[in-house]
Amino acid sequence: MVKSNPRLKAAFLEVVDTQIKDNDPPETRETLDRLKAQGISEQDARLYIGQVVCVEVWDIMKNKTVFNLQRFLRNLKNLPNEPQV
Repeated sequence: MVKSNPRLKAAFLEVVDTQIKDNDPPETRETLDRLKAQGISEQDARLYIGQVVCVEVWDIMKNKTVFNLQRFLRNLKNLPNEPQV
């Protein structure tokens, strides 16, 4: 079983909240609205989006690369399916 890190989770959710507040990228807000329209709670929808943020941060750190906007948007579009690296 994987243990959750509450501080890391909070950091990813802060990124999600900032993207939604700033509407940057707008696809984050659109994804939140789409997931809620599918009957997913706002809290769970934010967690799903946070997983997409996590995939990007992981790739940046592991591979010392830059943010991949195309993959980020593709993973948002495919939610609630698990994000792909």
